Amino acid sequence: MLDIKWIRENTETFDAAMKARNASVSSSDILTLDEKRRSVISELQNVQVKRNELSKAVGVAKSKGEDASDIFEEMKEVGPKLKALEEEERKAIAAFEGLLATIPNIPIADVPVGADEDDNVEVRTWGEPTKLSFEPVAHYDLGEALGMLDFETAGKISGSRFVWQSGDLARLERALGNFMLDTHTQENGFTEVRPPLLVKEQTMFGTGQLPKFEEDQFVTTDGRWFNPTAEVMLTNYMQDRTIQESELPLKFCAYTACFRKEAGSAGRDTRGLIRMHQFYKTEMVQIVHPEKSEEALEWMTNCAEGILQKLELPYRVVKLCTGDIGFSAKKTYDLEVWVPAQGVYREISSCSNCGDFQARRMKGRFKAENGTEFVHTLNGSGLATGRTLVAVMENYQQEDGSIKIPDVLQPYMGGQTVIEAQK
Repeated sequence: MLDIKWIRENTETFDAAMKARNASVSSSDILTLDEKRRSVISELQNVQVKRNELSKAVGVAKSKGEDASDIFEEMKEVGPKLKALEEEERKAIAAFEGLLATIPNIPIADVPVGADEDDNVEVRTWGEPTKLSFEPVAHYDLGEALGMLDFETAGKISGSRFVWQSGDLARLERALGNFMLDTHTQENGFTEVRPPLLVKEQTMFGTGQLPKFEEDQFVTTDGRWFNPTAEVMLTNYMQDRTIQESELPLKFCAYTACFRKEAGSAGRDTRGLIRMHQFYKTEMVQIVHPEKSEEALEWMTNCAEGILQKLELPYRVVKLCTGDIGFSAKKTYDLEVWVPAQGVYREISSCSNCGDFQARRMKGRFKAENGTEFVHTLNGSGLATGRTLVAVMENYQQEDGSIKIPDVLQPYMGGQTVIEAQK
């Protein structure tokens, strides 16, 4: 959430940022509601002062044995007015906070201005796109031929965008998760967490999933929300919390199931593992000093890249433009891995600096020399294991339909070197 004081003092910058983000809100929209809220609060306070003065006057009159009937008559008029203003205040605050909660973060100056993903900027590449001596087979066809990806059975059980994954491919994805966790905890200094997967509405609000993206979330009948990404739980460690400056930075990682309706992706990636209602992901979260967040983003992106390099998967890093950056982010790098069957790079990780945007929503602070300040939060996929499985299957496929196992994963597979069809 943005600081309203900053918006008041930087209207031109705010309006330019919203235009660049394709957001249909202007400074006048929010400042009109802000002025209404402040005006009602001021008027209410004046009436409350008047009520207190009248109450005091009644007490004085009684102590002197004087007639207080005129004061009582005046108080009869104040009561209804006070009640009406309290209701007006409630509505004014709700309207103001409701709009403020839907305003996206302000991009950092070096974020490229653009309309959509076509305007993202390639920063660097690693490795050369895999060239096979035969026509690449899509991962879903490979998996079905191996007898280890069964979309038909999953469809009977749960519907579309689910998979029945079995045998060595199920083991391989588990190996990927363990490998990622071991790398991030043992080499990158993250603390592993096993968080709850159902969260409160306030928790979803804190990281920006609500109210903006309600249609993309699964929710229980008692009002708890399914985890769409472990960023939600890990970042909300700071919910209503103030820590010592010496505790920064905090670095958490978790490997969890994630659930999304994918409401805005109708017709996209309808086959395979790219866009599922249920998927698994290793998530990284950093909670840092405001002066360290830009540096922390570069470092965390390198952590995610390190996983792809160890797996020897070709990828590129792109800086997202203003029209493609996420709601809570002020700067984002996407990692896109090479997918041979499609002949394109596909997103496998997003690493974002959210500044104090999420911290303001969840009231996460640290004690500084001159009082308390909001922390800065960052998040990044390290990586999405389902999409990594896709990349391993397609880049390591062999002409006979078998799949070589990357060297770094073989210890997690009991020394197995290749995945072959079930007999």
